[in-house]
Amino acid sequence: MAVGKVTFTKAERRTLAKFLWVLNWVSVVTGATLFGLGLFLRVEVQRWQEVMSEQSFLYAPHMLMSTGLAACAVNFLGGKICLEGSDAEKFLRWKMVVMPYVVCTVVLTACVLAGAVMCYIISSQLEEVLFLGLRTAMRYYKDTDTPGRCYLKRTLDLLQIQFQCCGNSGYRDWFQVQWVSNRYLDMNNSSVRE
Repeated sequence: MAVGKVTFTKAERRTLAKFLWVLNWVSVVTGATLFGLGLFLRVEVQRWQEVMSEQSFLYAPHMLMSTGLAACAVNFLGGKICLEGSDAEKFLRWKMVVMPYVVCTVVLTACVLAGAVMCYIISSQLEEVLFLGLRTAMRYYKDTDTPGRCYLKRTLDLLQIQFQCCGNSGYRDWFQVQWVSNRYLDMNNSSVRE
């Protein structure tokens, strides 16, 4: 696999090792950021699950979290290899680990790219799930006495307050559903039916 033999002086080996050590630590921070984003996405999906129509896309947060943890572990090991790689004698004990490390790095890079593509693809699915879920939640807004839906009114109110929105596309969405509970409306009254 080697193209040609490359020899480094001690100063060049030290400079290369420091550069690669910094790159590995940048990758560790990036992995921690990926893990944090996956955790944030998982918490937000859990928080707003009542207004979502389905939960079939939960693989994305778990993929981000596992890829982030793997990136932290692999690049932490790479940082250790690079730190000791500046000294030729210390590097000899890591020589057998270098090739599996390179293979793990290539696999991890493929996972990060797959995660990025998956997050891009899932954004439209998430939007559709939220659209359908919010429309369904608006229909059941009045059912505060129904088991399983008793907190839906509160969740929907918090969602609209936090995101400063009203309905899916505007306040007119509320004109298409009966959102006031039957406890407060007398449907036999003629003024209510008009």
